[in-house]
Amino acid sequence: MEVLEALNWRYAVQKFSDERIGEAQLQQLLTATRMSPSSFGLQPYRLIVVASEDMRQRLLPHSMGQEKVVHCSHLIVFAAQTAPGEQIVDHYIERFAQVRGVPVSDLQRLSDRMKKTLAARTPEQNLQWAHRQTYIALGTMLTCAALMGIDGGPMEGFEPKGYDQVLGLADLNLTASVICAIGRRDPEDAGADLPKVRFEQSEMVTMV
Repeated sequence: MEVLEALNWRYAVQKFSDERIGEAQLQQLLTATRMSPSSFGLQPYRLIVVASEDMRQRLLPHSMGQEKVVHCSHLIVFAAQTAPGEQIVDHYIERFAQVRGVPVSDLQRLSDRMKKTLAARTPEQNLQWAHRQTYIALGTMLTCAALMGIDGGPMEGFEPKGYDQVLGLADLNLTASVICAIGRRDPEDAGADLPKVRFEQSEMVTMV
């Protein structure tokens, strides 16, 4: 599908069919999401792929009754790092040096600049910054999913503390930010054939 065709095709699915997303497509979508931009390239979050239906059943009580978390093919939890700081910068610098074939010592100025930026914020500000990065990745996932013919249903209607507890995210220094159910739409899902409601471009876009 072309981009605009795909974006018109996609919608926030409320009811999924029993069809599962194949492993190859799932990995392609996760790779595309991993390529998403982020501030400084630090990617201060992780993707938790909940494939187990039993685990999704355990998450249902913390999902405000949204049964699509159980009936979808996979549930993706975007989890922000709770204390992004010097450690995340060091990890990124090591990866940068490995990928681009440069000595870590050549990256000292870049490292110092990133650490200074994070140190100037409060822990809560850094956490909120990490949360915002997950939404950039969510946008990438939804767009790529549409281009691949995969349906998605992004959700903020869940209890992060409940998800953190069930998934053991605190032990990983993570906390749930936003979730997205992916799979195939049920033919009987009422929203599938409804026209998309968006404001006109003249109202949404200002040229200066």
